Amino acid sequence: MSHDEAAGFALPRGATGFFRPEDGPLPRTDPRAFRRALHAAARASGGAVGEVEEQTYPLTFHTAAVTERGGERVVLCHAHHPWIAFAETRRNWYTEQFATPPPWARSFSDAGFVVLTREQLTRPLSDADMSALTREERRHARTYGVDTLGGLLFNAWA
Repeated sequence: MSHDEAAGFALPRGATGFFRPEDGPLPRTDPRAFRRALHAAARASGGAVGEVEEQTYPLTFHTAAVTERGGERVVLCHAHHPWIAFAETRRNWYTEQFATPPPWARSFSDAGFVVLTREQLTRPLSDADMSALTREERRHARTYGVDTLGGLLFNAWA
């Protein structure tokens, strides 16, 4: 991915997980579609699906694992948009602890998810297009000291 493609990542409503009830519910990523893609990825890796944890408040993402010969790969799925990220360890929030997608990550793309690269996720939040976010969402990000795209997308706001 070039610098220009990584910069300007458009953050739509729901990217932060924050919402106001008067604005209506946020979009939801279908957890069944995520599980189907996860099983396809495990088959492609020659491994197996490990523990799957569906998103619960205050997390903004589902967490799962694919176990392969080289160990466990943590797979993150944003709860409101079909974004996939990879990490080395399970955490309640991420800032720069993302991993490069493995070759079998294509299984998620084939299922309609967008696989985000480590380079995208660790870009400064100032490079993202935050124009669709509310002033309150931007304020929350500042309050929590979030300064990377991945930190905004894969977080626990409590």
